[in-house]
Amino acid sequence: MKKVLSVLILLCSITAIAQKEKANRIDSLFTAMNQNKEFNGVVLFAENGQVIHKKAYGKADFIKDIPLTTESVFDLASVSKQFTAMGIALLKNQKKIDYKDPISKFIPELSFYPSISIENLLTHTSGLPDYMDVMNEHWDHSKIATNRDVIEMLASIKPALLFETDTQYEYSNTGYLLLASVIEKVSGKSYEAYLKNYIFEPLKMTSTLVNRPRFAPKDIPNLTKGHVDGTDGNPTPIDTYGTDQVAYFLDGIIGDGMVNSTVADLFLWDRALYTNQLLPKREIEKIFTPHTLKDGTLTNYGFGWQLKDHPSYGRTIGHSGAWAGYLTYIERHVANDKTFIFLQNTSLRTTGNPVLNSRKLLYNEPIEIIRFTAKEYRIEELETYTGIYKNEAINMDITIAVDNGKLTGQATGQGAFPLDSYKDHKFKFDPAGIVLIFHEDKSSFKIKQGGNITLFTK
Repeated sequence: MKKVLSVLILLCSITAIAQKEKANRIDSLFTAMNQNKEFNGVVLFAENGQVIHKKAYGKADFIKDIPLTTESVFDLASVSKQFTAMGIALLKNQKKIDYKDPISKFIPELSFYPSISIENLLTHTSGLPDYMDVMNEHWDHSKIATNRDVIEMLASIKPALLFETDTQYEYSNTGYLLLASVIEKVSGKSYEAYLKNYIFEPLKMTSTLVNRPRFAPKDIPNLTKGHVDGTDGNPTPIDTYGTDQVAYFLDGIIGDGMVNSTVADLFLWDRALYTNQLLPKREIEKIFTPHTLKDGTLTNYGFGWQLKDHPSYGRTIGHSGAWAGYLTYIERHVANDKTFIFLQNTSLRTTGNPVLNSRKLLYNEPIEIIRFTAKEYRIEELETYTGIYKNEAINMDITIAVDNGKLTGQATGQGAFPLDSYKDHKFKFDPAGIVLIFHEDKSSFKIKQGGNITLFTK
């Protein structure tokens, strides 16, 4: 018995050490990205139900110089859709709706779309145009629109479908706006109250709520500000750009966004989805099942989740979000019980979304963290980098030249940008977050911008 206990203790110690090393690698990546103005937010990584790394990097409010904490609250943007989808699934489980019900059953104003079902809205197969385009063209931008306003606008102008319902997949925020209105119509509760009563409170997600900060401001502890590029080159709250922007005049819309939360609450949500706390197992499985189009083609979307079978990582279930200066992401590796979440309150030219590296870190795969040490190059050295570089998959060349003693880059149809020089064949253009790393023989370079890396060859 003592030997068995000793072995168990040893195995636990080895696991703890491995997780600590993994957490250190994760921290190194996000620290470097924060220093390079590529990441400003909070991250959480977990394995087998245990958090291995949770940390905040950067500012909650750049103007007031307020730091982020792991309790900071972020607008989830389109990550909100999974909660809308769960709300619909709960109504289905309560036998109050059916996925095949036409939307006209609940929103009769849209009876001229007779073929669109609840499931088509959930899976982005309705063919409805995105309401943001419709409202941007037809709505008075000085007013904040609500779901009711959008429904009335659609009923008034009757926009044509982009394609026959259930023949294609095309991501559309309109479907989830309408689903929120269905939740309100069927439940008799507000969208916010329904999610709170049936999802957030049962799961003890105490920092999660629906928030429309311009339409109905609330005093929310630890709430962050969403930031975009300022005219001075620094992050600035998006509201400094006034009311003539979608983040203002569409702030009253719910269903496709507007849920606010923390990484800790989203981890509670992640764990609950492995259980029958909210729904029976068969109903949970339906949420995570790819939708089948009329011709039998499978899409890569379930109910509020993007789905993928990865050759190395198994089945992944995730979603991204981008709205009003926020960038969000959650990904669940259900075959291996691994999860990572990152919530950012900056959407800058330099901002990255390090999904690929996050996966690699969870599976102990090597990643590249770029570090910079300044170096002055002689003109004759800079000239060895010059030339026209191509990537066959991208219809764009990048010309590298020397101008006024500095290396410059110029993409097809764009202006030239100066590159600051660093050791190990590295060059940077900080205002756009562009990094070029040349091969030693100058035959190619990797260009990195916002977390994306692409190879160009001379």
